[in-house]
Amino acid sequence: MDEFEQKRTELDIYGFTVIENVLSTDEVSEMREALIKAESSHVTENGHRGTAGHVSNLPIHDPVFFKCIDHAKVLPFFEAIMGKDLILGSLNSRIVRPGDGYQGLHSDIPPQHNHQTSAPIMMNTVWPLSDYKKENGATRVVPGTHRSGLQEPPEGFEVKYEVQPEISAGSVIIFNGQTWHGGGENTTDQNRYAMFGHYRVGAWTCFQCDPHHNFPEEFFDQLTDRQKELLRMSNGLNVPHAADSYGGY
Repeated sequence: MDEFEQKRTELDIYGFTVIENVLSTDEVSEMREALIKAESSHVTENGHRGTAGHVSNLPIHDPVFFKCIDHAKVLPFFEAIMGKDLILGSLNSRIVRPGDGYQGLHSDIPPQHNHQTSAPIMMNTVWPLSDYKKENGATRVVPGTHRSGLQEPPEGFEVKYEVQPEISAGSVIIFNGQTWHGGGENTTDQNRYAMFGHYRVGAWTCFQCDPHHNFPEEFFDQLTDRQKELLRMSNGLNVPHAADSYGGY
């Protein structure tokens, strides 16, 4: 079994896997600097199951983030499982600051769609821009929960078997959108920076954050053809598309 099949099988069995060394040290530094710059003027408070800073729709802030949209070490997993007619639902950042606590475990897929174990309608990526450690709030996942059909732990249920991958900045966690996950607690004195990108298909093919909204025209020619497809920009910058939200960015 080659590495691709190993990782794809891990996604099927555990609901998540880790791809090591996707970004170089220089790429991580460039993206972290661009994120910190965007944070200074566009950060919002994210209260979804826990506190954190949030910068939405990263592609409208800096072209340095474009390479994450169709990265050759990451996108093929989604294409193999969900097909090639995908969209990038969003590429956002969750900034876990000193004192931010645990985020409640949850699935990202609505209950009415949270049962398609072999062909999910959403899959997710986590791109750490800080080394991921338990102490700074590394993302937690619960293996196998993508098969549960449950959006969150039932009331009174004790979650005994969550894992918290400790990986270097530049590696990527991939997981089925149905897999329970949540941010960790940051007990350090430094922010924990990470990007979260997810892909949608089928019954849920609308943007979370529409990249057409406020996308700078001067960035457009820097997109690859595949990036334009994933952002629904093959025909240019059109009127905004259907999206979950336009707020916060």
